[in-house]
Amino acid sequence: MSLALDAYRRITGLLEGLVPRLLAARARAGKEDPARIGERLGLAGQPRPAGALVWLHGVSVGETLSLLPLVARLRADRPDLTLLVTSGTVTSAQLLAERLPAGVIHQFVPVDGPRAVAAFLDHWRPALGLLVESELWPNLILAARERDIPVALVSARVTEATHRGWRRLPGAARALLGGFDLVLPQDAESVARLEDLGARIDGEANLKLAGDPLPYDRAAFARLSEAIGDRAVLVAASTHPHEEAFLLRALSTVPQPFCLVLLPRHPDRGTEITALLAREGRAHAVRSRGEALDAGVDVYVADTLGEMGLFLRLADVVIMGGSFAPVLGRPAVGGHNPLEPARLGKPTLSGPDASNWTAVTALLTARGALGVVRSAIELAETVEALLDDPEEARAMGERARRTAAEAGAGLDRLMQALTPLLPPPHGGDRA
Repeated sequence: MSLALDAYRRITGLLEGLVPRLLAARARAGKEDPARIGERLGLAGQPRPAGALVWLHGVSVGETLSLLPLVARLRADRPDLTLLVTSGTVTSAQLLAERLPAGVIHQFVPVDGPRAVAAFLDHWRPALGLLVESELWPNLILAARERDIPVALVSARVTEATHRGWRRLPGAARALLGGFDLVLPQDAESVARLEDLGARIDGEANLKLAGDPLPYDRAAFARLSEAIGDRAVLVAASTHPHEEAFLLRALSTVPQPFCLVLLPRHPDRGTEITALLAREGRAHAVRSRGEALDAGVDVYVADTLGEMGLFLRLADVVIMGGSFAPVLGRPAVGGHNPLEPARLGKPTLSGPDASNWTAVTALLTARGALGVVRSAIELAETVEALLDDPEEARAMGERARRTAAEAGAGLDRLMQALTPLLPPPHGGDRA
């Protein structure tokens, strides 16, 4: 073990006694579930079922939702396995409670302290661990290795900043990455960065390219469709601070009648967005308050969880949030998954910041399945053109649907890579 990793284990061991206070403070701030703080300390919230168990982990909403296609595939191919999914945020836990199939267990991931990690692994005894994207927690990975638990890093994403950080500790990076039995980065940039840090690369896989269309409530869809009437629907998906004000100004010049639906990336921003709409004098309704969407409502604030599939289906045009920071002179966000509207055949526009989705954005743009706009004027003109030409809008959406279907084929390759690490069918418990 490197000196840096040994020091990390010792220091985190010494500080672990302070963790309960820290978690209690976070719970008071709404950042932890107070009823489940024990799980963050490695204390299981339920018994372990008998038989082989596979553990999958993603830290937050995007990562955990990307696991859902893999969960569904494992359930279909290996019904003998118990699946445990862990995440680190309250929001991700709420979404997983709605989206995970019956029988799949959710727990909060333990903090990366030696005692918490040991308690977690010794209770659940996974036959395999799958960590998604950039979850490089030293105590967790090293403790799994000590227990002979194979661990895979899948859909791995390493940013330039993360790469620079680990390059300062090359020995620790090599030792940590050497603890993985399988490393599958999600793009060429991450391949190069992980190889530079000493990882053995076993191929590429991007879980965010896989998946079915998002689910939705059919009854709610019918009610909202009737309420909107003949107006076009513009859906701004996963917006971030300052983007809502920008969109209101930019779209004010679009001549066709439309209803704008704002889906903030973080639903707790609903109050902030409502205050903006009140200052702007815009007729609005807020979904979390149960306010009705009717003909008099120009802007609908969809500040709820788990309803992206509903509102994307209502859309005539989708505008991806998290992508307009360069236009606004704000720090980059990186954009959000354009494949979600693409799978539903929706014509979609993005701002110039798609740094988290570079390859996907390039593919969709090259196919004429995604429009990238770089100014308020260009956004308004492009929306107006799509609303003026429904045939072209439908054709753009269909190109998006076909491209998304091709991009999602990587799940088969991922399963092939994972199969040698899975316990044999009807295999027993790990000792």
